Amino acid sequence: MFGTRVLAGLAAIVSTVTAAAPLFAQETLRAGGAAQRVAQDGATAESIRRVLNGISLPEGFRIALYAVVPGARNMAVGPEGKVVIVGTRGSDIWALTDPDGDRTAEDVRRFAPALDLDIPHGVDFAADGTLYLAERNRVLAFPDAETLFDSPNLIARTVVPQGALIPPSEESSNHTSRVITVGPDDRLYISLGQPYNVTPADKLALFDEIGIGGIIRMNRDGFGREVFTRGVRNSVGQDFHPDTGDFWFTDNQVDGMGDDIPPGEINRQTAAGQHFGFPWYGGGAVRTRAYAGQDVPVEVVMPASETVAHAADLGMVFYTGGMFPARYRNAIFSAQRGSWNRSERIGARVMVSFPQADGTARTRPFAEGWLTASGRYDGRPVDVVQTPDGALLVSDDLAGAVYRISYED
Repeated sequence: MFGTRVLAGLAAIVSTVTAAAPLFAQETLRAGGAAQRVAQDGATAESIRRVLNGISLPEGFRIALYAVVPGARNMAVGPEGKVVIVGTRGSDIWALTDPDGDRTAEDVRRFAPALDLDIPHGVDFAADGTLYLAERNRVLAFPDAETLFDSPNLIARTVVPQGALIPPSEESSNHTSRVITVGPDDRLYISLGQPYNVTPADKLALFDEIGIGGIIRMNRDGFGREVFTRGVRNSVGQDFHPDTGDFWFTDNQVDGMGDDIPPGEINRQTAAGQHFGFPWYGGGAVRTRAYAGQDVPVEVVMPASETVAHAADLGMVFYTGGMFPARYRNAIFSAQRGSWNRSERIGARVMVSFPQADGTARTRPFAEGWLTASGRYDGRPVDVVQTPDGALLVSDDLAGAVYRISYED
């Protein structure tokens, strides 16, 4: 039986889906005000630039510091390219702009300074300039954010009220970095990482109903919520293939099984409701110890690409720009933040994956050097996004920075 707190949480979620009035207009919050700025020169910037001198890239590519951004995580580029919004795992969001057009952000300021935010990690823009924000347990929309990002008239509208994304009883400090994407169908896709290393059996039914340990989708006004993806441990990166429309996402797999198992995952989803194996599988075809003796009660979609164990595959994006050589068109660029429970550290790099005709993908390193030979992290990449000119931006929450990767013949 579910406890009263769980039932209350479920009731709140049901109300968000079936409310008589659109949730988009349920509450309007004043978000603008005097904003803290982050200095873009000095010792911090120079230290980051020294590290970047040691980053290896394929021939013709270069990497440079785009901005100093404390705790930089998930990123979103405005449709017109005027602003980059950067989420964090703290209480701040940052707005980055390049007033003089030199491909470096001179102005980095706190976004929505009037709001009290709780892990404002997931950010994405709709084509009309509305910014969507997924916190630990709330979803907000900022109309016309690309134009009003620094205005005292900036407002936020509630899409999913506080405490209704998941039951409050299931809030945790683990796997709370939500990712939100406005899909090609103009609906919101939101990852809901489950808060355990391996989900206990008594949570399976509740989590499956709500979408914890999966990815949910809903209309932009909060209506039509459904579980889109099942059997996911903790996904912190997602995007749609620009040609096929298939949904691809990364997944962080089970800890504590040894240095080399289970593999990380990059997954391809071709239909709503598909199941990707967790918690019966810990990653790839590796069974979890907790469920090893049980029959798998679902049809499982195996990964399109298995990545090295415990490297923490996070943000990803399909490349559609014209700056890079043609072989990178429709390739996936993704961030590996790096291992923490492995005797020999691995990761801290940007990967590139090339989707194949059979639905699999071949993955290899693209930019690396943040992990030193002595095992020290000089940076930990988190997310990758594309800018209108075809460059890539890479966030790094350890260095507190955003980098720009460009290409010249």
